[in-house]
Amino acid sequence: MPQLIVISAIGSDRPGIVQSISKAILSCGGNIEESRMTTLGSEFATLMLVSGNWHTLNRLESALDKLGGDDGLSFSIRKTDERSVKADRLPYAVDVISLDQQGIVYELANFFSERDVEIADVATRRYAAAHTGAPMFAAQMAINVPASLHVAQLREEFLELCDRMNLDAILEPVKT
Repeated sequence: MPQLIVISAIGSDRPGIVQSISKAILSCGGNIEESRMTTLGSEFATLMLVSGNWHTLNRLESALDKLGGDDGLSFSIRKTDERSVKADRLPYAVDVISLDQQGIVYELANFFSERDVEIADVATRRYAAAHTGAPMFAAQMAINVPASLHVAQLREEFLELCDRMNLDAILEPVKT
């Protein structure tokens, strides 16, 4: 049975950094199951779920230590288990766009947390509006709504929050 580890890495961005990390994983016999990679400011950051047997993962820890020393990357490795799937959850997508303001992520997270809605994935970004250059904010979220929750009421309360905060938002079921 394959073992799973989560690898996080951060370091100065440069061309070839994804190639270096993925090469180390491949050369040790590991497989990247899931990953998120991005540049934040001048830093590169990644989170990866990697599978392999125990020997592969031990070799990989050594390879990443060497890569970190050579490339100035900081790695963190944690063993993990398969994610348990909750059958009583419905997948929904949330998209939010607004003028940038402090506290948007907190308010969204607080809203969903108070209703036992699981946030599975979040991506946010700040950008300049096309014609005015005004600072804009966008968020995309994947959430899992308890089947026992009345979705129409959740949507109504969510849109009330968005109205109070002047957010344009959509809450819709994931189409698979």
